[in-house]
Amino acid sequence: MAQWIGCMVSIESVKGTYQGEIVAATGSEITVTKAFCDGIPCDLPAVTIRAEEISDLKLIEKQESPAGRSTVVVAKPVPKRIGRSTSESSSVTKLNTNINNLKSRPIDIDTRNNSQDSQYYKNFTPNKKDKTKGKWNKGWKDEACFGSPLDSTINKDFDFEKNLALFDKQAIWDEINSQKPDVVKQTDQNRKQSKYRHDENILATLPTAFRQITVPKHEFFEFVTDDGLIIPSISRSLRNKLWTVADRVGLTAERRIELMGRAATEMALQLLGGGHRLNPHNSHQFPTVIILCGPHEQGAFGANAARQLATHGVNTVLYTTVADSPKTKQEIDLYRLTNNKTVSNVSLLPNYADLIIVALCQDCDSPMVYDTLADWTNRNRAPVLALDPPSVGTPGILTKFSLVPVLPFAHSPENGKVYLCNLGFPVEIFNEVGIKYMSPFGSKFFIALHPKEEEC
Repeated sequence: MAQWIGCMVSIESVKGTYQGEIVAATGSEITVTKAFCDGIPCDLPAVTIRAEEISDLKLIEKQESPAGRSTVVVAKPVPKRIGRSTSESSSVTKLNTNINNLKSRPIDIDTRNNSQDSQYYKNFTPNKKDKTKGKWNKGWKDEACFGSPLDSTINKDFDFEKNLALFDKQAIWDEINSQKPDVVKQTDQNRKQSKYRHDENILATLPTAFRQITVPKHEFFEFVTDDGLIIPSISRSLRNKLWTVADRVGLTAERRIELMGRAATEMALQLLGGGHRLNPHNSHQFPTVIILCGPHEQGAFGANAARQLATHGVNTVLYTTVADSPKTKQEIDLYRLTNNKTVSNVSLLPNYADLIIVALCQDCDSPMVYDTLADWTNRNRAPVLALDPPSVGTPGILTKFSLVPVLPFAHSPENGKVYLCNLGFPVEIFNEVGIKYMSPFGSKFFIALHPKEEEC
C-alpha cells in the first residue's frame, strides 16, 4: 500500500465523504491529510479512517503542478438563497491552483469565422467580483448559454421562400380532395358559390311564423314578443265586448283594477332598481313615485298601483283630477290608509320624482287634455309609465313606457315601449267574442311588445 501514499482519494464512510491526500495506509486504516468532509475542511491536520468504516474508495491519480504541489477539485455546496429553488454547486480550488487549468473547453456552434471571438469569450460563470465590476456583459451571457457569442455565429438570414418551395401544397390538397366522397365535394362547391355583398346579411332572416292569436277583424297592425309570437291589435269596440263578457262571468272591473295595479307595481319596482334600491338598510334613499289619476277606470288603475307601491315602502304622491269620481273613490280611500300624500293641485306636486305613472286618459276619439300637468311632467324629466293610454298617446306628455291589458290597440310611437299585462281571462271569454287565443305570457305576468316589421 505504499504506492498509495501521495495520491488523492475520495472515501465514502459511515461518517461522511472524505477527500484528501494519503499520508499513511495499512491493511486496517488509512490516514489522509488536508482533508475535506462533505466539502467542508476538517479542523484536524490528519484524519484516520478505519477499514470497517469505509463503504467505497476512489483513488485520484497523483498530478504534480509546476510548483510541485498536487491539485484536487472539491464540490462545495452553495447555501440556498432567496429566489433559488435548489442549491447550486461551484468549483473551488485549493493550494494556489490556477483556475484556468479547471475550465472546460467551450462548445462552439460554428468555428469558421469566430476563432478570435471564441478565444476571447470563456465558458465559465463569473464570480461575484466580476459581476460587481461590470464584466457580466451580453457576450458572456450568450457564450454561457450557446458556447459562443450569438452576434458572430448567426450571420446568415434564413431563406423562408426557398424552404417553403420544398413543400408542395397543391399536391397534398389534390390528394386530400381525391379521398373525399362526392357529397362532401358537392357541399364544398355550393359553399364557394355563395357570395354576398357588403350590404347583405349572411344569416338568413326568416319571417316570424308563430301566430297563435287571431282576431275576427284584422286591424293591419301587429306586435311581436321577444319569443317571436305575433300579437294582433284589436279595436275599441272589440275591447268593450271583452269587458262585457268578463263582467257577466264574474271578472268585474274591481278584479281587473287589482290585477292591472299589481302588474303596474311590479313593473315600476323593476324600473326603480328592484332590490338594489328598495333595501331596508337604505331607507333614506327610497324612491319617490308620482301617480296622476283621472276620473275613470284607468285612473283607478293608477290609484291601486299607488297603494301597492306604498306597501313596498316607496314614497308616493297621488294626484287626482276629480276627488269625488265614483270609479276611483274606493281606490283613493284605500290609498289614503297608507298615510301617503294626496293632492289635487299641480302646485303642490314635488319638483323631483324617480318615476311618474300617468293614468289620465281613456282611449276615446277626443281624449282629455291636461296642459298644466303635461308641462309639469315634461319639466320633471323623470321616466313616464302610462297605464292603458289612448292609442294616439297621452296628449302633451312624452311617454317612455306603456302597460296595456289583455290585447293591445294599434298604439302609435307616442306611447313608447308597450308592455302587455295578463288579466287572467279564460279562453272561453275570447272564444265568445270570436278571438282564437292561446296565452303568450309563459312564465311572466307581463311581456314586452315590439312593432312587427312589414314583410317585403
